[in-house]
Amino acid sequence: MTLPNKTIYVSDDDLMLFRRAQELAGGNLSQAITAALRRYIEMEEGRQEGYDEIIVQVGLQGVGRKQRFSGVLLGEWGRTTGSRVEMFRVYRSRKGKFVLHVDRSPDWTNGADSENWLSWRSLLGLADSSWGFVQGESTLDVVDSFQDLRGKVPDEFYELIADLAERPAVEDLDI
Repeated sequence: MTLPNKTIYVSDDDLMLFRRAQELAGGNLSQAITAALRRYIEMEEGRQEGYDEIIVQVGLQGVGRKQRFSGVLLGEWGRTTGSRVEMFRVYRSRKGKFVLHVDRSPDWTNGADSENWLSWRSLLGLADSSWGFVQGESTLDVVDSFQDLRGKVPDEFYELIADLAERPAVEDLDI
């Protein structure tokens, strides 16, 4: 099947943009335009349905990668565990799945011995001290149903957003 040729008129000001797109697409400008239009349509239809473009960091802090999807934030929950902070965010995706993003801060440790009476001196800077940390990380987990989140998020957070999971992203009013 052969496709008919289509002509796109490009202003002189945008010519460099089209040349760069063609370079990035390996010489196939049609492929670059199609990919851009596909992404534009997906994101714009999602926006019109009430969804946002969500970009999250996944992996070790500083060396991870970013992941993007279309979704609605249902809730956010933070807590501290020892010397680490955890942030839980649950989204409903445009395709009806539930997305859990967990961001864990670096895990800091103070080398001072809390059992040692001299440790308070190091905390005040009056004696030698040591410290360290384990790099923080973020994870992204996609589940098919809200019930699949049980055990992956704190129980209080699960109960807090349980009724939101059943609500539509946008409610059309006939008024």
